[in-house]
Amino acid sequence: MDNEQIARRFNSMASLMEIRGEDQFRLRSYRMAAEAIETWPTQMKEIAATEGVAGLLEIPGVGKALAGKIVELLDQGTFDAWEKLTAETPESVLDLLALPGVGPKTAAMLHQKYKITSLDDLRKFVAGGGLETVDGIGPKTAERIKGSLHRHAGG
Repeated sequence: MDNEQIARRFNSMASLMEIRGEDQFRLRSYRMAAEAIETWPTQMKEIAATEGVAGLLEIPGVGKALAGKIVELLDQGTFDAWEKLTAETPESVLDLLALPGVGPKTAAMLHQKYKITSLDDLRKFVAGGGLETVDGIGPKTAERIKGSLHRHAGG
């Protein structure tokens, strides 16, 4: 697993936490660490192999907890906190954020209130007229979401 993949996983973790309405400080720490890791000149696996956790702690934004998660990712391809989070909130919820008109707050509301966990769920919800009943989504946003869902489906 290279630095870019580790950074992507940490960013996904932060986005899922944001959708769940979790602590801003924690999700910001994942994003800051992801940014530092992505641009770090040395691969994390190299640092972990030669210097261990102490070497990982040299990276800005990486504390003990995140260093442990990097080691878990390198050893297992995943980490416990990710597994627990995606057991409750499927990773497919992140696909909603790819649609224009759907930001973290809208994705959170669609997931929490309407149990939408994927683009497929959202398509069914939209087809059934559900979007018109959602507070906070006006006609323009609803049309934008419908249009982007249609384009995303490839036609």
